[in-house]
Amino acid sequence: MTIHNTAVISPSAKISKGVKIGPWSVIGENVEIGEGTEIGSNVVIDGWTTIGKNNKISPGAVIGTAPQDVKYTDARTYVKIGNGNIIREYVTINRATEPDTETVVGNNNFFMAYTHIAHNCKVGNNVIMVNYTALSGHTVLENGCVLSGLVGIHQGARVGKFAIVGGLSKVVKDIPPFARADGHPTRIYGLNTIGLTRKNIPAPVIEKLKKAYKILFRSGMNTSQALAKIEEDIPLIDEIQYLINFIKTSDRGICK
Repeated sequence: MTIHNTAVISPSAKISKGVKIGPWSVIGENVEIGEGTEIGSNVVIDGWTTIGKNNKISPGAVIGTAPQDVKYTDARTYVKIGNGNIIREYVTINRATEPDTETVVGNNNFFMAYTHIAHNCKVGNNVIMVNYTALSGHTVLENGCVLSGLVGIHQGARVGKFAIVGGLSKVVKDIPPFARADGHPTRIYGLNTIGLTRKNIPAPVIEKLKKAYKILFRSGMNTSQALAKIEEDIPLIDEIQYLINFIKTSDRGICK
């Protein structure tokens, strides 16, 4: 371990080998930090927070503090962060609200400066959040989605995997997987073809998704009719079935 002599670390904290902690950082008594994680200066990690291996946490980040929720009653709640994440300057990640619940962050995500992850959020793997983007409580970000700068996500909304949301967007309903979304309020502008190509999704799969998106958003059908048409006309490969299930299980409804 390489720990600066000005860092304040509770004797009860569990710090693994190879961890680096910079000047004036504060680590609380219920914190666990995995091997190879690097913590910059003036970082605060508190609460019942577990951080995995090989994360890079930049100066000023605040992780595991109490949720910004009037319902919170000082209960024991958690933050769980996986491996290989980049957490840039002044990122804030709050622990959950209800007793024994958790805010969860997966692996290999990139949270740029000043982004915020609120209580009870669930963030998958390989997600990018650009500067000043904020998640309200209980938001779900699925694997590989991208949120551009200054995006605001309403409480309880979902962003499907490999979707991209343009800067300054106001997201109040679920963003379907594989979508290209933008606006205030947000609208769907088609399939995220460039993103899917970069993810090495095969061309035949992309073509089937294009057909599904045309039926969903350009046929004039309502959502139930469009889903029935997709199930009838397009082979139910994994990606199509995933899209259908996402929409059928949407509590907030999807952006159109």
